[in-house]
Amino acid sequence: MPRTRNVTELLLAWRGGDDDALEKLTPLVYDELKRIARRYMAHERPGHTLQATALVNEVYLRLIDSRHVQWRDRAHFFAVSAQLMRRVLVDFFRSRR
Repeated sequence: MPRTRNVTELLLAWRGGDDDALEKLTPLVYDELKRIARRYMAHERPGHTLQATALVNEVYLRLIDSRHVQWRDRAHFFAVSAQLMRRVLVDFFRSRR
């Protein structure tokens, strides 16, 4: 439970404009983001050129540009992150067509 509380507190601090909170948040959420990315990539065609790590990195870049998100808690963060992963994969697919 403390880790969940820490993530939520850091999200709220980041939402409030504390850029240092993002640096502290990243190592706490990275493994879970990578797990979600692996799950999405498992449903992609074999030999897909995008890897789970690259997917996480792309989502990270989109997240740091999303200052308008009013983070509520850890669950909200991972839901938004998963949605961004789906968008990245759709964008990737469209760019290949």
